Amino acid sequence: MKKDIHPAYQELKVIMTDGTEFVTRSTKGGADAVMRLDIDPKSHPAWTGVHRLNESGGQLAKFNKRFAGFGRKA
Repeated sequence: MKKDIHPAYQELKVIMTDGTEFVTRSTKGGADAVMRLDIDPKSHPAWTGVHRLNESGGQLAKFNKRFAGFGRKA
């Protein structure tokens, strides 16, 4: 390998959504870098099988809400 062309490879503390922590190595961040996860295997529906519905609805509901006032007037 060529010298002085590769990024620094240091420890990175990862904090998962439930508060558990582990240390790994990465080129991201600097000394004492911390990565807080918003989504991880313990909370993502793809791994848990639990789907949470958004209160605001889907794209169709957003479209209908946005354009509710448009249309023909009787």
